[in-house]
Amino acid sequence: MIKVVVVGGGWAGCAAALAAAKAGAQVVLLERTDLLLGTGLVGGIFRNNGRFTAAEEAIAMGGGDLFVAMDANSRHRGIHFPGHSHASFYDVTTMEPLVKKILQNYGIEIKTRVRVSGVVKYGKKIQHLLDDNEEVFKADAFVDTTGTSGPMGNCLKYGNGCSMCILRCPTFGPRVSITAKADVKEIMGKKADGSYGAMSGSCKINKDSLSPELKDKLEKEGMVVIPLPENLKKSGMLGKKACSQYAIADYAENMVLIDTGHAKLMTPFFPLDMLRTIPGLERTRYEDPYAGGVGNSIRYLGMAPCGSSLKVDGIDNLFCAGEKSGILVGHTEAVVTGLLAGHNAVRCCIDMKYLELPSELASGDFINYIHAQMTTEEGIKLRYTFSGSAYFERMKQRGLYSAVRGEINDRVIKTGLNDIYNICLV
Repeated sequence: MIKVVVVGGGWAGCAAALAAAKAGAQVVLLERTDLLLGTGLVGGIFRNNGRFTAAEEAIAMGGGDLFVAMDANSRHRGIHFPGHSHASFYDVTTMEPLVKKILQNYGIEIKTRVRVSGVVKYGKKIQHLLDDNEEVFKADAFVDTTGTSGPMGNCLKYGNGCSMCILRCPTFGPRVSITAKADVKEIMGKKADGSYGAMSGSCKINKDSLSPELKDKLEKEGMVVIPLPENLKKSGMLGKKACSQYAIADYAENMVLIDTGHAKLMTPFFPLDMLRTIPGLERTRYEDPYAGGVGNSIRYLGMAPCGSSLKVDGIDNLFCAGEKSGILVGHTEAVVTGLLAGHNAVRCCIDMKYLELPSELASGDFINYIHAQMTTEEGIKLRYTFSGSAYFERMKQRGLYSAVRGEINDRVIKTGLNDIYNICLV
């Protein structure tokens, strides 16, 4: 039986493991911390704007298990908030065990608290990986979904210091890139001013630290917008955000809170003493990052060069997904790329032509467009997502955006890719 090892247990890694198992491989998923989902543990937003289209494409292609789980675990659906329509918010406090169970039901071996620190190659192929305890992980193909956030040194150099975020580098050790360890030069994203990296775009507040009235409104409506007094407006912070779909005036002039189990505050950071001057927030406490009054984690400093199949350039049996595969933002984007990378890892093992998603689908156009843009000086400064900013505008212009399930399903059928991820290749 062919074997695939996926490194990194965020949404992209979980999707890659799932797709590889469905395609017939024996799959091992390695995660550095003690929980899956990575930043998805504090995310929660999906199906907003073009993410609805991308999710339905993945479902039509047979890769919908994770989206079905998100839907089943949603606290709110069909929410409209500034710049976004028909959004769903899954419960970040209960999502991880559901995903873990799904993967285990497919026979995927999940190993947590495993930090890969070594890559052994022969020519242009990876032979095996080594963890901090010198345990060996052999496979026919590998998928790098280690992301671009961390290690702590990046947050110190490019941010405001370690923000004590959900990645927990001080506890579980710094993130290690399989691509970099395989001697492939990675790509660094830039901000609009030309400096490197970008700051994670939101903070999480303990809902019980809100006033009872504000908490009740948030849980009933799913979202609350609080106008900010002039002295607290934060337009200068917008250019720092990784989530550029929220870098619009509404988020500078208002405080936007979203109910994802925590109260998700849609700004990279907000000084706690100032936050507590706002009515209803006098007792607030950050859940993630704990240093949310000062800063947040830094991302996009280690992306793999790759093409539309998501095979890493220069290594014959290494694939990538999620933020490792490009300057993309979001859970939906991670899952879509993870499914493709995991599926192609199996094709690699059986010398089968790699799957490349066509530009007739939003998912295919998205992947192709990102990689083209990342070769340009201006494109490397942008962030790409189905839900807003530059790509959502392109999506609408090309007629790829739809919130009608039947229409999206018909489009997938026309490409001949319906149920492709449910086909066992081995």
